[in-house]
Amino acid sequence: MAHNINYNSEMGEHSFFSVKEIPWHGLGTILQDYPTSEEAIKYAGLNYEVAKSPNKQVFPSGKEQFSENSFFTYRTDNEEVLGENVGKDYEVVQNVFAFEFFDSIVGAKNGILYETAGVLGKGERIFITAKLPDFIRVGRDDLIDQYIFLTTAHDGTNSITAAFTPIRIVCNNSLNAALRATERIVKIRHTVSAHEKLKKAHKLLGISHTVGCELQEIFNHWSKIRITDTNVKRLIQLALASNKEALDKIYSNREEELSTQFNKKIDVALEYAFNNPSQTDPTTRGTLYGCYNAVTGYLQNVHDYGSGENKLKSLMCGISQQQTQTAFDLCNGFAQVGAAALN
Repeated sequence: MAHNINYNSEMGEHSFFSVKEIPWHGLGTILQDYPTSEEAIKYAGLNYEVAKSPNKQVFPSGKEQFSENSFFTYRTDNEEVLGENVGKDYEVVQNVFAFEFFDSIVGAKNGILYETAGVLGKGERIFITAKLPDFIRVGRDDLIDQYIFLTTAHDGTNSITAAFTPIRIVCNNSLNAALRATERIVKIRHTVSAHEKLKKAHKLLGISHTVGCELQEIFNHWSKIRITDTNVKRLIQLALASNKEALDKIYSNREEELSTQFNKKIDVALEYAFNNPSQTDPTTRGTLYGCYNAVTGYLQNVHDYGSGENKLKSLMCGISQQQTQTAFDLCNGFAQVGAAALN
């Protein structure tokens, strides 16, 4: 699978680090201990600055003129162009400031742990995952860490995005919080106020206690609700259906009309749901929580996105994020009214 992780030719390695776990793309530096902010920036290859300069027009006469409205961004260390056309109001937010955001959430001395960070492309997109001190407990033995994920683009294509996401320790599945996006995601445009808004973003996320407590209550409730294999299949079909036509066929029990490609996807997801080692815990096997975990585990660990960048975008704010939300909503409905929520 293509990964699009930046290769730092000066350091002779890919611009990515992961603590203890080998990442899904198998590249970068594997650390045994959690790094400080300064170490994380270095290991992830994020120790570069970005600058913005006006674009230049060259006329047939040879006359040159700098634009007042069109700018480009570039790395100052190697002068790689990152964005060819950004507006005059576009504000560069340096990589180091993203780490200051993380440290400000709970304080650098109170246990923020940098889990992964990396650079995509030439350096136009970065991402950082940091673990919070608290965790969510489901049942007696299933612990779900609480994470903050941040990504931003230096080419003008995306806002700064910070999101809350729990990850299940035992299998490293992404269990996206799947609360409504307005509750768990903050997006900040690259304007002059970006720095000030980023300082306050952690307050908007509501991450430190309220969301974690809410999810703990929800997941524990789901872990006590039994669900049949037939309903597991139905819920997964509804969650992974990507268009209204497929949904109509599922709801009207015309599964024989579903595409071969879609049915293969469902078979793979069901294989994960019933046989993956992460699904053997008593709180997971045969429970509604396990069904939800199967959807998120499939999307995180099994589905082929074509490239690492596509995977990042899809899980954060694309079709996979929508499918995760759908799975969450379906599970919530099932918890309230049972199988009727799937019909």
